[in-house]
Amino acid sequence: MNIQPHLRWQCRRGMRELDELLLRYLEKRYPDASRDEKIAFREILELSDPELNSFFLQKRIPNDFSKACVVNHILNLESE
Repeated sequence: MNIQPHLRWQCRRGMRELDELLLRYLEKRYPDASRDEKIAFREILELSDPELNSFFLQKRIPNDFSKACVVNHILNLESE
């Protein structure tokens, strides 16, 4: 699988939990994701760690539907 190295680097955050969630999505779902889903994931990677954490702790939901779907996919991968 040839995932762009800069995306893997962007998944490396200041919190181990975020690293694991983002890298799991990148490896398991991103390669087969639609173009729109890939764009939404890259946009999610531009968000701050506290904002990402609030999404993954389900304290907030992204306003953008595409981003909300990606967050949901990431959370569902965690339970697999």
